[in-house]
Amino acid sequence: MSPEVQFSPGELDRAATFYVAGHRGLVGSAIVRRLQAAGFENIVGRTSAELDLKDRDAVFSYFAEIGPKYVVLAAAKVGGILANSTYPVDFLSDNIRIQVNVLDAAREAGVERLLFLGSSCIYPKFAEQPIREESLLTGHLEPTNDAYAIAKIAGILHVQAVRRQYGLPWISAMPTNLYGPNDNFSPQGSHVLPALIRRYDEAVATGAPSVTNWGTGTPRREFLHSDDMADACLHLLEHYDGPEQVNVGSGTDVTIREIAETIASVVGFTGHTEWDTTKPDGTPQKLLDVSKLAQSGWTSKMSLPEGLERTVQWYHDQAGALRG
Repeated sequence: MSPEVQFSPGELDRAATFYVAGHRGLVGSAIVRRLQAAGFENIVGRTSAELDLKDRDAVFSYFAEIGPKYVVLAAAKVGGILANSTYPVDFLSDNIRIQVNVLDAAREAGVERLLFLGSSCIYPKFAEQPIREESLLTGHLEPTNDAYAIAKIAGILHVQAVRRQYGLPWISAMPTNLYGPNDNFSPQGSHVLPALIRRYDEAVATGAPSVTNWGTGTPRREFLHSDDMADACLHLLEHYDGPEQVNVGSGTDVTIREIAETIASVVGFTGHTEWDTTKPDGTPQKLLDVSKLAQSGWTSKMSLPEGLERTVQWYHDQAGALRG
């Protein structure tokens, strides 16, 4: 008979070893900042150069060495529509290997509390809006990122399987579109919001009279600042336990056209925006139902205009050192 999960969420031990996989990335770096602010004394991480999470033996050795009590799995190969459409094998293979290695090593090391981070792209392309957690596996995925989505779905099921077979109180969270410091602003690998920031900022720098964006501008998207996401992660670790993944978002959405206009205003672009309708739009709308998260006691705190201003400021501050 499978062991029952016997666990009551509560305040985490600030002195325990806390491993953040992907600690230099958009989400991971925000989680490290949040944990530091909360008084955690032993936060550990390794860069991909120091530890290749696709190397199973290396991952197991690292977990045996550090003996973490808590883990957040924020490491992943990520990208926008272009990258996902062009390299589906990479997104499937790399992410599944990262997840399997980290989750298996964490189980062997006896990690007490683990949070797996997925993506809202796990849900069906035409899921009822706003998307509830129960919509998982009820329809076809968006073809432009189905390989990445399947990898993330495998991670959710892996966590659920650990709960059933080993009785460990591991959980999963599915964030909406995230943005903030340490995002990927490269032309080929970025998501829509950092791509727009870079595009409009470069247009200002070069004096370009117009900017051309992909698609029609009509799809609706929800955005959450990475600092809000990190705050939600710590909240879930201390207040939630259950097999079902938890949606994390702001609960509101805007059109791509609206977000482009806001970014243009923030960076000071006064030219004309054109839309290349021969390029794909992706999912027509993606808004998460965040009522489960709200019931646990957490709601988003940072407004989109404030978050964009912070992100553009960071982008300018880091101008010489950005990826890509």
